[in-house]
Amino acid sequence: MPPPTLAVFTKNRVNPAYDAARLIADRLAAEAGARTIHYVPQTPDHVGEQKALVSEALAARPDAVLFNPTDDVEMAGDLARFAAAGIPVAVFINRMPGKVLTFVGSDDVAVGYKAAKALILGLGGTGGIVALDGTPSARTARDRTVGLQRAVAEVPGIRLLGSRIGYLQAAPARKAMAELLAAHPRIDGVWTANDVMAFGVLEALADAGRTAEVVGVNGLPAAIDHIEHGRMLASIDFSAFNIAAIATQAVLRHLAGKPVPPEIMVPAELIDRSNCQRWKVPFTERPSPAWDEIVR
Repeated sequence: MPPPTLAVFTKNRVNPAYDAARLIADRLAAEAGARTIHYVPQTPDHVGEQKALVSEALAARPDAVLFNPTDDVEMAGDLARFAAAGIPVAVFINRMPGKVLTFVGSDDVAVGYKAAKALILGLGGTGGIVALDGTPSARTARDRTVGLQRAVAEVPGIRLLGSRIGYLQAAPARKAMAELLAAHPRIDGVWTANDVMAFGVLEALADAGRTAEVVGVNGLPAAIDHIEHGRMLASIDFSAFNIAAIATQAVLRHLAGKPVPPEIMVPAELIDRSNCQRWKVPFTERPSPAWDEIVR
């Protein structure tokens, strides 16, 4: 029999988190004697391109699919096409409705809340902050904003001065932050829905000759460096690497006839200067999380 083929869908090639997800999917598939085919829109997060890639994958008849949707609503019909073809799907990172083998992700409301609480603590419970929200079509981004709002509501001394959409990318976040800086003569802290936007925020702050405490999400290597050197306050280890690792193991287990739970939540830890050394290992050298450590 030919080796099983896994179709791996990620949203773009501009976020290093997805590079890490593809890397570990390739590694675990190869270790299991399987192969991967990657389907990535040329235009970041483009729904129409991902729809076309679904048709391409269906024509190739993979044995299983790892699916990170560009839009949890618009891609529902495309997810259903895999189900109709009898192809098992593990949706990962961005939750979406539909018939799937499993969903693998983290609690994004808790992630957004945890990042916001770190920012609030870093400001001593007082000050004005702004938010860089992610792409509205991304369930992860919407849920993280809910977490931010909950944290702010708990602390009367914190004022949310304004927010902009940074589309989970550095350049749009830099532009959005520049607009917020122009609108607000004092900004004490910046909450961002992912590290890549935090990097854009840091550039905008440098451009304006201003400073603020900045938090992000993903625990990317560049964010770890910023945290270590005091340029960022914190990030959250919402690890696309770990999530993709468990999603890959899930579909491989299913193909081997082993049970897989319908939902798997991967822990997401706060990263700050007190513990950031633990994350200074390149993704190429990081071990995959063991199935039994995550799925209990």
